[in-house]
Amino acid sequence: MNGPEVFGTMEAQYIQRHHRHDPRDDQCTSALFKHVKAPVNLVWSLVRSFDQPQKYKPFVSRCIMRGELGIGSVREVNVKSGLPATTSTERLELLDDEEHILGVRIVGGDHRLRNYSSVMTVHPEVIDGRPGTLVIESFVVDVPEGNTRDETCYFVEALIRCNLKSLADVSERMAVQDWVEPIDRF
Repeated sequence: MNGPEVFGTMEAQYIQRHHRHDPRDDQCTSALFKHVKAPVNLVWSLVRSFDQPQKYKPFVSRCIMRGELGIGSVREVNVKSGLPATTSTERLELLDDEEHILGVRIVGGDHRLRNYSSVMTVHPEVIDGRPGTLVIESFVVDVPEGNTRDETCYFVEALIRCNLKSLADVSERMAVQDWVEPIDRF
């Protein structure tokens, strides 16, 4: 996986189109991406599961939805031990099944991620002659008192990297179980 400083042309175009955050002086923002060797529909099926983030997010132990799944839905997430939190309350801000865009805002919890908002997009691509997916996640969050912008971004980026690696691992395992034919067979 590459960090925010190593974007190619394709990644930069998607970021400019879908991942614009307007951070204040007391916030940090970043975008990360991961190339996944699994078709976009499979990866999107996991990403769009706002009600079941534990399918691929390793730090989530349980998720309880309030109401039906849709824009404005709220979930209560229990976080596994080892992180400086036990709960997070999150609201679904954007769910676009055509463009494959998911937007989430943290609205509560016992952690220091105040005014956290993220956007995740998935884009089809070809990897080694097979259907693959480019996943991009960007965020903006307040820098907590006593922390620097760099420390805050480093912490959030580390969590996102773990989630993206896990998303790739789960998706690629599922893709192998449902073998996909090469795009170019000559």
